[in-house]
Amino acid sequence: QVQLVESGGGLVEAGGSQRLSCVASGLTFSSVLMGWFRQAPGKEREFVAAVSMSGQSTFYADSVKGRFTISRDNAKNTVYLQMNSLNPLDTAVYYCAAKRRGYSIRMGEYDYWGQGTQVTVSS
Repeated sequence: QVQLVESGGGLVEAGGSQRLSCVASGLTFSSVLMGWFRQAPGKEREFVAAVSMSGQSTFYADSVKGRFTISRDNAKNTVYLQMNSLNPLDTAVYYCAAKRRGYSIRMGEYDYWGQGTQVTVSS
């Protein structure tokens, strides 16, 4: 069975940083696109960032561009999301996701999902 497990969420003050991790098992990690999505209270789930199979190409939502960095370590089957300059609008449940066969920022096209990890940014 495919399993994605996020970690690293918690409480952080505005202006601070947080690093999320997602460990994948049950799949060939280097053969999937990895992405991060988030869902804030009262909001729909939205795309945050994605990284290609090799880790060479990345794409970010405008709302996080310049503040967040996605990366992956294929030897560890792990994808990361480094979040800097956090503000309360970044408060959300963050989800790790994997997609077979191709590049996409559309939530419905991802094949596997983690359980989510809560990030709360205080002011």
